[in-house]
Amino acid sequence: MLDFSSGVFVTAVESRPAGAIGSSHRHRPFGARVMAFVALTKPRIIELLLITTVPVMFLAAGGVPDLWLVAATMIGGYMSAGGANALNMYIDRDIDALMHRTEQRPLVTGMVAPWECLVFGITLSVVSTAWFWVLVNPLSAALSLAAILYYVFVYTLGLKRRTAQNIVWGGIAGCMQVLIGWSAVRNELAWAPFVLFLVLFFWTPPHYWPLSMKVKDDYERVGVPMLPVVAGNVVVGRQIVIYSWVMVLVSLTLWWPLGAASWFYAVAAVLLGAFWLVEAHALYGRAKAGVVGAKLKEMRLFHWSITYATLLFVAVAVDPFLR
Repeated sequence: MLDFSSGVFVTAVESRPAGAIGSSHRHRPFGARVMAFVALTKPRIIELLLITTVPVMFLAAGGVPDLWLVAATMIGGYMSAGGANALNMYIDRDIDALMHRTEQRPLVTGMVAPWECLVFGITLSVVSTAWFWVLVNPLSAALSLAAILYYVFVYTLGLKRRTAQNIVWGGIAGCMQVLIGWSAVRNELAWAPFVLFLVLFFWTPPHYWPLSMKVKDDYERVGVPMLPVVAGNVVVGRQIVIYSWVMVLVSLTLWWPLGAASWFYAVAAVLLGAFWLVEAHALYGRAKAGVVGAKLKEMRLFHWSITYATLLFVAVAVDPFLR
C-alpha cells in the first residue's frame, strides 16, 4: 500500500486539539460519514467537469444526443473524476492538514480513515473504467483511465510539489472530459474536441492562479511552489494576460477556420472573451500598481472564469440548433 504521509502531517496532528484529527470515525453519524465520502470526490469541481462534457456531446451529435448515453457518460465521469480526487486527497493529506482552505477535508478531520479513502478512490477508478467500457465504449474508457492516471501520478505526485508549472500541465487531466464527451457519441476523435480541449488547457492557469494569489500564504506554508509563491503578483498577472489572450483566440478557431460552429458560438466566444480580457488586464494593472490585499480583487477573475466556461459551453450545446 502506498503511503505518502510525512512527519509534517504528524506534527500537524499533534498540534491540533485532541479529537480534531484522527478521531474514531466509527462513532460518527451515518449521514455525516456518507457526506464525508461525497466530499472526497470534490463535487463542486466535478460540476464544472460535467458542464464541459455534456455540451460537447450535443456538438458531436449535431443536436440532442441519446439521453441514456448522456446519463451513462455523466455517471461514469463523476465516478472517474471522483476517484481521482479521492486519491489526490489521500496523497495530499499531510499538506491539507496545514492549509486553512483544506483543513476541513474528511481525512484531516478524521471523518474518513486514510485506508478507507485509498480503497474508495481505487474502487471508483476501477468501476468507472469498467462502466465506460461496458455502457459507453472502450475509447471513452481508455480516455477516462488516462485522465485518472495523469491526475494522480503526473500532477499530484510528479508536478504539484516540484514546479510552478504544476497547474499548467496538471490541467490536462480536466481537459480530457471534452474528449470523453465527444468519443462517447462518435466513438472517435476529431479536431473540434481538441480545440475545446485547448480552450480548457489555456483556461485552467488563469482560472486557478487568481485563487492561488488569494491563498498564497497557505501554499507557501506547505512548500507547494504555486506561481504566486515563487514569482510575485506582477509576473502572475502578466502570465494570466498571456494565457487569457491565447485562450480567447483558440476558442474562435472552432468557428474559423475549423467551421465546426456557427455565428452564434462565434458571437458568444467574442463577447465572453472580451469581458474576460478586460478583467485579466485589470488584475494585471492592479498588480503592476502594487495593489495588495483585498483591493487586488483577484477573486473577481476567478469567479468570472467559472461563469465564462459555463456560458461558453452552453453556447457549444445551443449552436447545433441554430445552424
